[in-house]
Amino acid sequence: MNLWQDFLTNDQRIIHKWVHYFPIYERFFSSWRNKSLVFIEIGVSQGGSLQMWQRFFGPMAKIVGIDIDPKCKDCESPGIFVRIGDQSNHMFLAEIIDEFGVPDIVLDDGSHQMADIESSFQFFYPLMYKNAIYMVEDLHTAYWEEYGGGIDKSETFINFSKNCIDRLNADHTRGKLEPDLITRETFGISFFDSIVCFEKGDVWLKNAPMIGRKS
Repeated sequence: MNLWQDFLTNDQRIIHKWVHYFPIYERFFSSWRNKSLVFIEIGVSQGGSLQMWQRFFGPMAKIVGIDIDPKCKDCESPGIFVRIGDQSNHMFLAEIIDEFGVPDIVLDDGSHQMADIESSFQFFYPLMYKNAIYMVEDLHTAYWEEYGGGIDKSETFINFSKNCIDRLNADHTRGKLEPDLITRETFGISFFDSIVCFEKGDVWLKNAPMIGRKS
């Protein structure tokens, strides 16, 4: 059963997701099914998505939810862990790492506040290993003032991610940009309606050989 079918037939805790997210989830998450992994979802709400992720990833996955609402603790069950704290608090996030290990996938569906989103990214992303996935959803809020958003605001996560495209290509700027972690440890950055997804990778070799016989 794919995620969309799981969502449509859900009779457990409530899941609240935009329908166009499901093909995106499948594209980036499917290779992790039935493997040992740590999956962190920032934002628990009513807990249904944590159950959905457990069904999708299988018995080897640790599903960790983060939320500031103490009531979310009731969403725990075997294999599903909920920790209460602020996603922008790096000391709290360090405790999550100490307890569960470095995450293989982070899905940010938390406060949707621009400062919180970037704070969580700046903590988790440098620690994550190659082939890990960092996905931020509901980024329509990057255009809404009440979430710190706005088209011309450099501090929105959309504009932060746009800047990361240049950093991804720093090796080709002829010295105008210094290569950094985004350059060396990011395989790709993908944009969708309301979603940005970072794929980590050990990008150690960049060359373009010519191979084959001359005609």
